[in-house]
Amino acid sequence: MRASFIVISWNAVHHLRHCLASLTAGIPSDDCEIIVVDNASSDGSREMVTSEFPSARLIRLDDNYGFAKASNAGFRQSSGRYCFLVNSDTTVTSPSLKQMFDYMDEHPEIGLLGPAIIGPDGTKQRSCMEFPSLWNTFCRTFALDSLFPGSKIFGGHLMTYWPHDEIKCVQIINGCFWMLRREAIEQVGLLDETFFIYGEDMDWCKRFHQDGWKVVYFPFAEVVHYGGASSANAPVRFFIEKWKANIIYWNKYHGRFEQILFLLLTYSHHALRLFCYTAALITPRANKHDILFKIKRSAACISALSSPAR
Repeated sequence: MRASFIVISWNAVHHLRHCLASLTAGIPSDDCEIIVVDNASSDGSREMVTSEFPSARLIRLDDNYGFAKASNAGFRQSSGRYCFLVNSDTTVTSPSLKQMFDYMDEHPEIGLLGPAIIGPDGTKQRSCMEFPSLWNTFCRTFALDSLFPGSKIFGGHLMTYWPHDEIKCVQIINGCFWMLRREAIEQVGLLDETFFIYGEDMDWCKRFHQDGWKVVYFPFAEVVHYGGASSANAPVRFFIEKWKANIIYWNKYHGRFEQILFLLLTYSHHALRLFCYTAALITPRANKHDILFKIKRSAACISALSSPAR
């Protein structure tokens, strides 16, 4: 089989429907399969897949096991020479898929290929990152990357300095739509299930690099990313999981001294934002609803990261 499209979903029935419709219409050949891995949704997602997309294979998990474990369940039942790992809140066109197939066929040294990620309003979203370091974490903590977005020195982690307009070997491809070579997956291994959601993209890209596979950003293919299909169901919880994933990644690849410094920067990040958001409440045109949510989110994150069970 040429390719397996593995779609991960949790309580995102409307996004999932559009995603599967775009894949069904866009797959450029018959020798491809669509596998939907559902993390115990309760919104009718499973029934929708069964009734509206009978050619798709549905894997019904009995609990919400997170992104990495659900993805691995899909990989184990796939048989494509290429595997696409797809978020349920994305859509793609046939020309983009064909260009990705052609480019991967021509470049066997590439293990992971990522397209340009476009928002529903047509704006280009961040598709790549650099591996986290103490310096770029410091820049993010004190918003230096926002103050100097065009600077490679200050905008390193989120690559705010780069316009995402050329084919480029990068360190991290953000994981909402990946094209992977099966040979590379077999060498590198599956996703690390220690990561519940978030962080698995940093970790997997790190392992691809360590095993000598190229990770490439390919802007001539475009995927629309609507964002928040699953995380919108529990935004504070998912925000906390994001920061927990950062700590898991840091503990995996860095020594104890660097781990402590990273944790201090993480607490500083949220403490600084708590102070700034609270101060912003007194401004005349403050969006109090939005600011109060951000205060709640940062406070919950500090509390969760301070827990012995983190």
